[in-house]
Amino acid sequence: ENVARGLVVYPEVIGKNLREELPFMATENIMMAAVERGGDRQDLHERIRQHSQAAGEQVKRFARPNDLLERLAGDPAFAGLDLDGLVNTREFIGRAPEQVDTFLQDFVDPLRQEFPRTVEDAADLRV
Repeated sequence: ENVARGLVVYPEVIGKNLREELPFMATENIMMAAVERGGDRQDLHERIRQHSQAAGEQVKRFARPNDLLERLAGDPAFAGLDLDGLVNTREFIGRAPEQVDTFLQDFVDPLRQEFPRTVEDAADLRV
């Protein structure tokens, strides 16, 4: 039986989880963008640390939405940064697309060539 049969994906839950966690993951990118604009790295690091802790407390202690980006947007040290652009999910996928392509090419394609039967041709197995 197909191990993915019955798999349910909840895009709204995935989106919510990304909105809650991605701002924390993006703090290094945010800090480096502010440094590139002339900010002091140590000062920016401390500001991000303080804002992150305050936002994290709101999320964990009070189950409130993550407001880290709003906190940073209100801080003059980060004024004018494209925070939404810095928290783009595409910036956090690493080499996943290339790794998937390599896996398909190196493992899946050879198996499909060796065993060319389609799913419709597969035997019906019941245990």
